[in-house]
Amino acid sequence: RGAIAMSRFVLRRGLVAGLLLAAMLGPVRAQAPAVTVFAAASLTNALQDIRKAYAAKGNATPITFSFAASSGLAKQLDAGAPANIFISADLKWMDYTDKKGLTLPATRVTLLGNTLVLVAPADTAKPVTLARGMDMAALLGPHGRIATGLVDSVPVGIYAKAAFTSLGVWNEVAPRIVGAESVRAALALVERGEAPFGVVYATDAAIARNVKVVAVFPADTHPPVEYPFALVQGQDTPAARDVFAFLQGPEARAIYTRYGFTVR
Repeated sequence: RGAIAMSRFVLRRGLVAGLLLAAMLGPVRAQAPAVTVFAAASLTNALQDIRKAYAAKGNATPITFSFAASSGLAKQLDAGAPANIFISADLKWMDYTDKKGLTLPATRVTLLGNTLVLVAPADTAKPVTLARGMDMAALLGPHGRIATGLVDSVPVGIYAKAAFTSLGVWNEVAPRIVGAESVRAALALVERGEAPFGVVYATDAAIARNVKVVAVFPADTHPPVEYPFALVQGQDTPAARDVFAFLQGPEARAIYTRYGFTVR
């Protein structure tokens, strides 16, 4: 009897231990690997809403984002940072990743567009007429500054420099530029009243607090604001391709439109 009782005890302990192990391992096995998206900072709010829509469809794959200037993200990819999808706010930095063999050109698609605008704090905002040879000294006063992205690398800054150059006032504007590391950082300077003007995208201005658009840059003063998407070389897993397709699908397109992006 003692031997039988001991056998039953050992069996029960083994069964309990097995159930506990299964309970511990179950969630780990069920957790799908995350898909990482490197995306231009101006897409922050839209992509966060798209992630919610993706999860609401019953998709188990987690999506993680890294939002920053396209220039910084492209250089991170070049340095070996892991990501599955890259979304740039201009063609230049997607071209850079293509030439470096970091992204898959066959998957590249330019899906979105945006508008370049001049903004000011809401309590001081007055309409501005952007015209060739305009009097920037009168607009800015003796100490006024214009916040935008770094003009040699961050897309919004590159667009801003092109626009002011086209208007024939870059030499006057250049010493007044406060270059930020992303469009959202530039917008924050205007929101906090640290710069009386900023050059940002219309979609960023639309969600900002205490900021108003005082002028829209004519489309012919700068290259089109375009957003190319691509899968990253060697990281085009089935899960990544599924997320990539969703980012271009009808539900995502509706969200981009709601935030003010033009969708192709």
